[in-house]
Amino acid sequence: MKKKHIYIYSPSGAVRDKAAFRRGVKRLQSLGHDVEVDPDALSSFQRFAGDDATRLSAIHRAAASGADVALISRGGYGLTRILEHIQYNALARAIHSGTAFVGMSDFTALQMALLAKADAPSWAGPALCEGFGVGGKDIPPVPDDIMEDCFNDMLLGQGEGTGWRQDKKVAHDSADDGGASQILRIRGGKIWGGNLTMLTTLLGTPFFPKIDGGILFLEDVGEHPYRIERMFSQLLHAGVFSRQKAIVLGQFTSYKLTSHDKGFKFQSVVRWLGQQVKIPVLTNLPYGHVQTKVLLPVGVSAELLVDGRDALLFWGDNA
Repeated sequence: MKKKHIYIYSPSGAVRDKAAFRRGVKRLQSLGHDVEVDPDALSSFQRFAGDDATRLSAIHRAAASGADVALISRGGYGLTRILEHIQYNALARAIHSGTAFVGMSDFTALQMALLAKADAPSWAGPALCEGFGVGGKDIPPVPDDIMEDCFNDMLLGQGEGTGWRQDKKVAHDSADDGGASQILRIRGGKIWGGNLTMLTTLLGTPFFPKIDGGILFLEDVGEHPYRIERMFSQLLHAGVFSRQKAIVLGQFTSYKLTSHDKGFKFQSVVRWLGQQVKIPVLTNLPYGHVQTKVLLPVGVSAELLVDGRDALLFWGDNA
């Protein structure tokens, strides 16, 4: 692979795990890439990677870097504080000139704002520390091979889609007719979404994109199923779900059920959602706060193909 220029910056939370940061940089360098680290990538102010002005400047330096990839160091919290001050036209110019902005979690806020303000695409994918800086006790010392392969496909411009197998219990099973599943095909939906909490936080603001006929993907971490359902309810009653062609649920992880739940669990929420909407609800997309995850182009038209439990989302040649 031809050497790529990767710019590392910190628009959200402060990097607390410096060892993971160093491992991530070394991993990308070992893959043959030229890694440039923003001068404030390891800055710290309260829980943030520098004060608001510092992180805002880092975003604009990433846009001006001319890099092939602008990769966040980590998520956390902080982007919603500065959305109104970001120069979206500058980021859009960088994107159209070939810079791919990649990240997840808190980065969802910037991705949605990019769509709302400049209709500019980005990539939902790993952050440096959690994606490439893995290692330590009980954690494999190298990044997940699926994630890394998807990242390489993005770098080469050859990633065209992703396939996966849904959970056995899905909200909308394909109907059977004489034992043969019916194939569902959805064309031309714009891929958008990301972290459920961040997306819901933007409702009613100028940074929430108005997307009709989209394929909305969602994930979250550390949120109990009842809180997930509460956020789904907000998107439902705001009319967001009814304007989409499909909802694709990724990984919802790191929450703890209690005896008070009495059988209420994430699957209960998925079934409830399926009863509320008239569009397909797919499950188990390999994306979220997990090591094994695919990369998804946010703001790009795609096609969704579902055959029973098997699902394929592809965006090659904009589907």
